[in-house]
Amino acid sequence: MKHLKLVVNNKNKKKDIFFNKKELKLILNLYAKMVADGEWKDYGLSISKKEVSFNVYHRASEFPAYKITKNLTPKNENEKYLIKDTQNRIINNSENLQNLIKKIIWKKFKLVN
Repeated sequence: MKHLKLVVNNKNKKKDIFFNKKELKLILNLYAKMVADGEWKDYGLSISKKEVSFNVYHRASEFPAYKITKNLTPKNENEKYLIKDTQNRIINNSENLQNLIKKIIWKKFKLVN
């Protein structure tokens, strides 16, 4: 039988392993607007050790059309927030999520296969 240890004030604990309240509000406001316009249909969340992403779907498909990603281990400051396509290629990046969302004209942003 294994014994469990209670760890209090663990210094290795990461603080930003998800979107904070302000970030999530920005993303959900954009999502609500795009759903109302009939552009987006569904969303999902993906969490890993390196990133957390808000995945957007146009239809009920296997792969997300876009990913709004928070990079938890950025190499540069401007790589903290990313927008990726279906092949996981970076479309745009920024150090500020609000600026990143405002940079893109979402209605003209079309998925081409």
